[in-house]
Amino acid sequence: MVCLAIEGGHRLTGTLRIHGAKNAALPILAASVMAYGESKIQDVPDLQDIRVMTTILRQLGAKVKEEGTTLHIDATVLQSTEVPEHLMRQMRSSIFLMGPILARFGHVRVSKPGGCSIGSRPIDLHLKGLHALGAMIKERHGYIECTATRLHGAKINLDIPSVGATENLIMAAVLAEGTTVIENAAREPEIADLANYLNAMGAKVQGAGDDTVVIEGVERLEAVQYRVIPDRIVTGTMMAAAVVTQGDVTLLNTNAAHLGVVINKLREAGAEITIDGDRMHIKMEGRPKPIDSIKTTYYPGFPTDLQSPFMTVMSVASGTSMVTESVFEGRFQHVSELRRMGAKIKVDLRTALMEGVSELTGAVVEASDLRAGAALILAGLVANGTTYVENVHHIDRGYENVEEMFGLLGAKIRRLTHEERVAATE
Repeated sequence: MVCLAIEGGHRLTGTLRIHGAKNAALPILAASVMAYGESKIQDVPDLQDIRVMTTILRQLGAKVKEEGTTLHIDATVLQSTEVPEHLMRQMRSSIFLMGPILARFGHVRVSKPGGCSIGSRPIDLHLKGLHALGAMIKERHGYIECTATRLHGAKINLDIPSVGATENLIMAAVLAEGTTVIENAAREPEIADLANYLNAMGAKVQGAGDDTVVIEGVERLEAVQYRVIPDRIVTGTMMAAAVVTQGDVTLLNTNAAHLGVVINKLREAGAEITIDGDRMHIKMEGRPKPIDSIKTTYYPGFPTDLQSPFMTVMSVASGTSMVTESVFEGRFQHVSELRRMGAKIKVDLRTALMEGVSELTGAVVEASDLRAGAALILAGLVANGTTYVENVHHIDRGYENVEEMFGLLGAKIRRLTHEERVAATE
């Protein structure tokens, strides 16, 4: 087991290019199983979740070749329509394969997925939608099996605007017979990116990124070359890192249109942010000002994935800030670890009240999930002394070469073995 050792007190400065979006790349890779020919997906980040997805594709029989940040995928012929259980358990996003495999081959069998423990994320909306499209679904012994000679168009109204369900049902519907309408659809930029990819392959998807999506089924999709959008969550994390360290950072390959509310909140904290095309400059002088209130919600509201890193910013602000988490009930697990470092945070159900402190101190802390790990890295950057963040495997799911990424901006972060960490803290 490894950990990250973070030496606090170094102001972040310099330029960093943001990698492609994990949450866009994963459904796009899943959708590639519907294409005939070799797909060429560019700017795919080198992350643990991506590696699990490519392993699954290979297990199914697809040919996958890596060339830098580009993946070549040929799924013209697959040998299996069953996703291996041990791989499903490693990554929740493997559920994205249900829709495209079922749509193309008429059968798919998966086990119930795993992933980070941040709260309840049921897949009932996926299954209800696939049933509406004509799938016969059997659930038993921890497995889900779906069959359909050919899916047919349907009108689907989602109970909540679930990103995963919206994406899965769009992929299933593109090869269905007739027209599908998805109402109360999620609006995240990653959904629009998936639709753009599908349309490039020959699909007919309209309205992705709005709350109503209309899909006209087609007979066949052809492989294409496609570039994944920048990762807005990594962008937001690095913006928060620049603010918390009172830094001066330029980020390349960004899309400010995907981060409107995030940019507004950091400006409220006192950050100077300028935008020029895909180039974003963040400069912070002095401690952050308190942020009156953040409430996480569905896009285009404040993203739940940035709640944890922003809590670190608010923990060192010059006043009192408040966060309400309305998406996942288990997303305050990082609070106890920030308290170990000296943060003053009170939690009442889904609301956290933070009284900013002038200094955090280094400690041994554990990342409970991906974004909690990012929050602890940010805390380590500004803490007095050295912080050791354990459970790095969570962080590796969403941030590519995290110590190198922060190191390019002047942070002092090393990856240590358990034995090295124990020796360093004795």
